[in-house]
Amino acid sequence: MTYQDSESGYNTFEEAFERIKKATGLRTQVEVAKLLDIRQSSISDAKRRKSIPDGWLIKLYQLYGLNPNWLLDGEQPQFLGERKGGALAVMESSDGYGARKPKHHSVPVCAMTLPEETEGGFVETPVETITIADKFYRPSLLVVRMDEEHMEPLIRRGAYVGIDKDRKTIRSGGIYALDLPVEGMVVKRVNYDAENAKLILRSENPSHEDQQIPAEDGASRVIGRVAWVLQEL
Repeated sequence: MTYQDSESGYNTFEEAFERIKKATGLRTQVEVAKLLDIRQSSISDAKRRKSIPDGWLIKLYQLYGLNPNWLLDGEQPQFLGERKGGALAVMESSDGYGARKPKHHSVPVCAMTLPEETEGGFVETPVETITIADKFYRPSLLVVRMDEEHMEPLIRRGAYVGIDKDRKTIRSGGIYALDLPVEGMVVKRVNYDAENAKLILRSENPSHEDQQIPAEDGASRVIGRVAWVLQEL
């Protein structure tokens, strides 16, 4: 993505990268690359594209509590919640920043598994928080962290999975989050077996067998359709 004001030609990369260095106390691209666990060439690529990758914003929020909107365009507050990791407060003027910049949202991440000794269906239990770009946000969003490998390699264990709870109508071949007895939430590719009036719940990982539930149970079991996945390649 490129965060740029098309009218003024203002590019946020240089300003944002300076904020990253000031807030972290780092001085060189090598130091920043080590902090973000990326190659130095990735910084050169981002500079050429005139964009700050979302992965950097998420990492800096997780490590320091830095507000992505502050990093991109200087919008206060600098921190979301408690300042973490020895981050430095930065004083700067907000003059000159464009009024129309992409926004980010801090959203809770829920556990997929049920707490010990919990009875009943899936309950949204936040365990952490991440920051996502505005285009990935919607009021009906539920974010979970994948805790199994049954959807690998498509969705890896540890990936953040965005689920649209407003999209519960099953379309054969779509990937959905479902609430199953005993298991709690599962993420599966759902296919409709019209002959047997069954929903076939399929894993991407061939070592996991398909599951079946009556088609008539689908409406009560579907939590929502997977809208996006955030994971490392």
